[in-house]
Amino acid sequence: MSESTIQFVINNWYLFAGLVVVVALLLAGPITQLMHGIKSLNPAQAIQLLNRESGVVVDVCEPREFKQAHVPDAVNIPLGQLGQQLAQLEKYKSKPVIIMCRTGNRSVRGAAILRKRGFTSVYALGGGMAAWQRENLPVKRDAPAPGK
Repeated sequence: MSESTIQFVINNWYLFAGLVVVVALLLAGPITQLMHGIKSLNPAQAIQLLNRESGVVVDVCEPREFKQAHVPDAVNIPLGQLGQQLAQLEKYKSKPVIIMCRTGNRSVRGAAILRKRGFTSVYALGGGMAAWQRENLPVKRDAPAPGK
């Protein structure tokens, strides 16, 4: 590395620190998937798993997001509460569990929590509910409470 390159890096250290942070954020999801053995599915693969192996969808969205649009028969446990509410999912421990959220960003974290707690067949729905809706798959919407 030349002296001028080193001087440029020293003078612009904040740019390189920002670059490191951005790269780390971009790689966090894929690294988590690899470390925990979490496979990513597209909506068509998820439908096959649900139909052929009686899988279950766990939506880790917040309740407000879940009410706006969710997969029929999905179980809603917000990501922040997943660790505390695992008892609800114990009956699915031997079945495929597909974790999803609105865009697919939170689903890998949710899947990692389940894998750490002994769930063996855990998948993340790539693209989340947005991908599901792009494929024109069935969606359930909960009606808002009267007066809202």
